[in-house]
Amino acid sequence: METSSKSLAINSECIRNELDWFRRVLDHRMRRHSGEEIDDDVLAVLEPPVLPPQSAPYADVIRRFDMNQAERLVLILSYIPHIKPDMLDPFFIQNRALDRRFTEFGGLAGLSHGGFLPTGETALFLLAGDDVRARLRFRYLFGHDHYLYEHNILRLDHRHQEEPPLSSVLLLTPEYVERLATGRSYHPPFSPEFPAQRIATTYEWDDLVLDRATREDIEDIVAWVRHQNVLMNDWMLGKRLKPGFRSLFYGPPGTGKTLTACLLGKAAGLSVYRIDLSKVISKYIGETEKNLASLFDHAQHQDWILFFDEADSLFGKRTESRNSNDRAANQQISYLLQRIEDYPGVVILATNLRSHLDEAFARRFQSIIHFQIPGVEQRLRLWEDNFKDKPYRLGKDVDLRKLSADYELSGGSIINVLRYACLKAVVRNPREIVSRDLVYGIRRELHKEGKFLTR
Repeated sequence: METSSKSLAINSECIRNELDWFRRVLDHRMRRHSGEEIDDDVLAVLEPPVLPPQSAPYADVIRRFDMNQAERLVLILSYIPHIKPDMLDPFFIQNRALDRRFTEFGGLAGLSHGGFLPTGETALFLLAGDDVRARLRFRYLFGHDHYLYEHNILRLDHRHQEEPPLSSVLLLTPEYVERLATGRSYHPPFSPEFPAQRIATTYEWDDLVLDRATREDIEDIVAWVRHQNVLMNDWMLGKRLKPGFRSLFYGPPGTGKTLTACLLGKAAGLSVYRIDLSKVISKYIGETEKNLASLFDHAQHQDWILFFDEADSLFGKRTESRNSNDRAANQQISYLLQRIEDYPGVVILATNLRSHLDEAFARRFQSIIHFQIPGVEQRLRLWEDNFKDKPYRLGKDVDLRKLSADYELSGGSIINVLRYACLKAVVRNPREIVSRDLVYGIRRELHKEGKFLTR
């Protein structure tokens, strides 16, 4: 707690110094705008504050990108609406001659936000005033290839294509609102605009029961995640390979596909996001691409593992284009193929049936891994892991080896049987799991798959 408080104090002081510098820049620019004969090169007159020698989230971001004065000014400008919005109130002054705000200030009034929202024009006004040459010099700060946008630090929300791009609101992304304040990664909540949910597990690799071949395939992904920088840079594979790793997991439900994705994230220290395909797919042309673009734009700079569950519903075989709906569906698939191929992180697609997957898409995977129903010995281990040496008692009539030999169940189904048997045992005196509860729980699981016990 003491270290956290100290870090907060250092970061607060760093941001206060940056705000004080911005206040002086704004005052200088306003005085120049009102006709005072002072130097127009505001950055030459007012240098930014010295960064603290200690680590602080705000200072760390500036150091990481080696920001120059102009970039630091644009950064603090975009941060002010989140940290001290009243500082931008001077931009609300009116041009008395025209009875309206000054066009050269740019900016917008928010809907629910009562303060001034800066635009690209606002930043150019602060940097260059009405000096056309200086304005042209600083336009590089707003190019889509500038690191401020490539690294998803800033966005120009250019919604009206017929209007000048710099009239768009200059937005600090939620990722960097969080990073500048705390230094932590931002995890967006599930929403229609972000149709993915972060998933994790309390299990460890030893809890995952897989056959040897499947586990070796999984270890290849772990090796890639841990050593991709060495492979791509030091071993110069980046000249021949696209960044990222794409894998297809296929097999019946409950065989460990989702758990494996979570464990991969746990092993690599990366967040895993499961994509809700029902939210991604839209009947409106263009909406699917929009939803996917939002998802990949968030993930691009966070190094997330993306896990597309039940992927056959989106990545099924493309149809012959007979009408506009077919063409739209194929366009959605093609767009997604391209985004997945360009994604520099790990993408996992899970499906119950590999046969539903477009073969043209399958060729783009680095690995295709089959998750099978566990064999007898694997099932015995699953039964024992779930039922032995636990707080509840097993009845003398329970034979786990016989259950594993007689009933072909996935790990997920065995856990469902555990849930059912425990619900029966917890209201019994003594609290004991008996054989008939397990058999009935097995019957329920087999019914889900359209299978029925005759005894």
